[in-house]
Amino acid sequence: MNDVLRRGRLKVYLGAAPGVGKTYRMLDEARRRAARGADVVVGFAECHGRPLTEAMLDGLEVVERAQCAYRGGEFEEMDLGAVLLRRPEVAVVDEFAHSNVPGGGRNAKRWQDIDELLAAGIDVVTAVNVQHLASLKDVVEKITGVPQHETVPDDVVRRAQQIELIDMPPEGLRRRMAHGNIYTPEKIDAALANYFRPGNLTALRQLALLWVADRVDEALHTYRAEHAIGGVWETRERVVVALTGGPEGDTLIRRAARIADRSAGGDLLAVHVARSDGLAAGVSHASLARQRRLVEDLGGSYHSVVGDGVATALVEFARTENATQLVLGTSRRGRLERFLTGPGTGETVTELSGDIDVHRVTHERAGRGTLLPSRRRTLSTARLIAGPVAGLVLPVLLTVCLAQVRGTVNLTSEALLFLLAVVGVACIGGVTSAVIASVTASLLLNYWFIPPIGQFTLDDPNALLALGVFTVVAATVAAVVDRSLRLSRRSARATAEAETMSSLAGSIVRGGQTIPALLERTRETFGTDSAELVDEPPDHEIGGGATTVPAGPGAYLVLRGRTLSSSERRVLAAFAAHVGSAVERAQLAEAAAEIEPVKAADRLRTALLRAVGHDLRTPLAAGWAAVTSLRGRDVEFSDEDRDELLATADESMAKLNRLLENLLDLSRLEAGVLPLNLRATSLEEVLPMALADVPDVDLRDVESIPPVLVDPPLLERVIANLAGNAARHTPAGRRVMVTASALGGRVELRVVDRGPGLPTTGRERLFEPFQRLGDTDNTTGLGLGLALARGLTEAMNGTLAPEDTPGGGLTMVVSIPLAERAVEVDPTTAVTPGRTP
Repeated sequence: MNDVLRRGRLKVYLGAAPGVGKTYRMLDEARRRAARGADVVVGFAECHGRPLTEAMLDGLEVVERAQCAYRGGEFEEMDLGAVLLRRPEVAVVDEFAHSNVPGGGRNAKRWQDIDELLAAGIDVVTAVNVQHLASLKDVVEKITGVPQHETVPDDVVRRAQQIELIDMPPEGLRRRMAHGNIYTPEKIDAALANYFRPGNLTALRQLALLWVADRVDEALHTYRAEHAIGGVWETRERVVVALTGGPEGDTLIRRAARIADRSAGGDLLAVHVARSDGLAAGVSHASLARQRRLVEDLGGSYHSVVGDGVATALVEFARTENATQLVLGTSRRGRLERFLTGPGTGETVTELSGDIDVHRVTHERAGRGTLLPSRRRTLSTARLIAGPVAGLVLPVLLTVCLAQVRGTVNLTSEALLFLLAVVGVACIGGVTSAVIASVTASLLLNYWFIPPIGQFTLDDPNALLALGVFTVVAATVAAVVDRSLRLSRRSARATAEAETMSSLAGSIVRGGQTIPALLERTRETFGTDSAELVDEPPDHEIGGGATTVPAGPGAYLVLRGRTLSSSERRVLAAFAAHVGSAVERAQLAEAAAEIEPVKAADRLRTALLRAVGHDLRTPLAAGWAAVTSLRGRDVEFSDEDRDELLATADESMAKLNRLLENLLDLSRLEAGVLPLNLRATSLEEVLPMALADVPDVDLRDVESIPPVLVDPPLLERVIANLAGNAARHTPAGRRVMVTASALGGRVELRVVDRGPGLPTTGRERLFEPFQRLGDTDNTTGLGLGLALARGLTEAMNGTLAPEDTPGGGLTMVVSIPLAERAVEVDPTTAVTPGRTP
């Protein structure tokens, strides 16, 4: 039974660039596993005609591919059902990010096919290039200039049990290309001059290395957590800088960034400790926000944690993050304050750091006193001990001093000095210490300074009154001080909680609103081992110091690790509310995503009805009127009038037919059932018919263009729609220009107008159905021309994009493949990518 329920293991060969040999390595592993006795089949392998790679298939069982028809063409895809029915131990499936032919299987993406194989208990070995990772899509496009249409979510790849990077130095890869080991000879020059430039390959290689390094880092963190490893493993330089919100923060951040930059791939982490008891509250939130922006500008990350002790929280955070270095500022307290209050955070961190290097950085506020409220806001252990000791010692020392000047100070002054000492002890140690000091002071004053000197006169009413006054004054002062400290502590705790929630809100505003990110933020903030969201509360208290709080209807936040204090639980409840809100937002977003297609269809239907109300009715009405007139018997028409009415009816029916054909073709495109007949076609074959209805066209540079692989009638309609649209916007006296050029295995056909042009922000709406972008002339059609032109162009493996015309106007650029190239265009040598090698 366990074998049936076991989920398959996934191994991914990640290529730094096309052609590095990931398919070869994948098949080599399949052969090695088969030689060891494993049941291995090849579900799909794309060899791209490379003899050495194809030779690796010898001796391996290959599942026959499924044949899929799409838009008049035949394509091959992996037969998922056959692989599941065969049920091998290991399945080799190439091109992890590949998009399946629409209608060719039950999944849109190959990674979804692979997920089904894994769910069936089949181990899968696959391969993917770094440019197909969803998080790197935009970066790769900026580097190479080639958009990537096929992507796989990073999380899907990260879930693999093994990820192996297949890498090659840029010059080595270019040599492989030059020797014909990657592409056929006719593609080599274009590839070397475009995608495979040394700079591009170096950048792709670095992206791959950094991505894999992050994945390895996650695996190492998981391993250390599972094995309770607290020591630092210096596998990667990680520099943690501690921030208090003080003016020295900028200096510390820049110093820590320089330390991290000394090691390639070093990480900078800034952390602020918000104490759960509020003792470290009162920091400048504006300064922390500014320092956070500085950290992020320098490529680091900002973190906020809750801890009862600043030093302990800092060290625990550094160990959790496997930090190698910790940067602190030197104390802002002066020497006297450090002497009286004991060692500060820096000294304590140094003692606790163990194998973490600690840098204590000097700054302009060092030793000049703290700008923040003192951290001694409540009765610490030291004060609880020092208070009673001071209550006994201080009156004795005062007695010794006053005995030396006996006779020069009267009894009233001596009593006031003892009262001042009692007040001082009350401020240090509270009520208990004040009572001890008052009793001690009263006895000493009575014995040494109230006649008869050297004797206790406690039976004297005046002596008893003095003792009572001392005790009442001391208790009153101590109570006032204690109440003030409690209020201060309560205010500080509230400030600390607000500061922590402000930090959480800041992370949400900066994009950390996903539920996994919030859970990780919660785990990090409270320093626990894990944080998870469950549907039902545990039946009993979970061991290991777990804490459970509700996070909205049907959701509970469970933290495992250390036991949280009551103040931390209060902050945790606020965190749970944020997590619950995130869950609710995710559910609403999912519901909205389901509704959006219905709304879009409704908008399309409304636009269609509005457009049809005039554009279809007008030619229908004109044709109907002409035919009705011809059939009438009450009017005798001349031959000229009869010919004119017939011409009107014919023109109206032709216009109506064109509108209906556009509507039908658009619906076929959206349904993916438009028939195609792709063949080698010369532009000179298509352009005369396409431009027949556009007067006075300036046609340039089309004679020398080689044949293109298109469906001639569809290309004719594309050009006719674009030229007609350009003619409507070209001023009188100016001509529409059509020109063509061949580059990189593709032909770019440009239709140029000299009209008012179009702002960049409105260009995507240009290709939406029933859109005229301010053109209120309803006689110009339904607004389907450009939408249909783009759809037909993309159906022929081409692209249609607008660009500005130099000197004013808009140019529509149609890019289509040459006839000598395959229908599936190579993304590394062409502008528009299809299936990648």
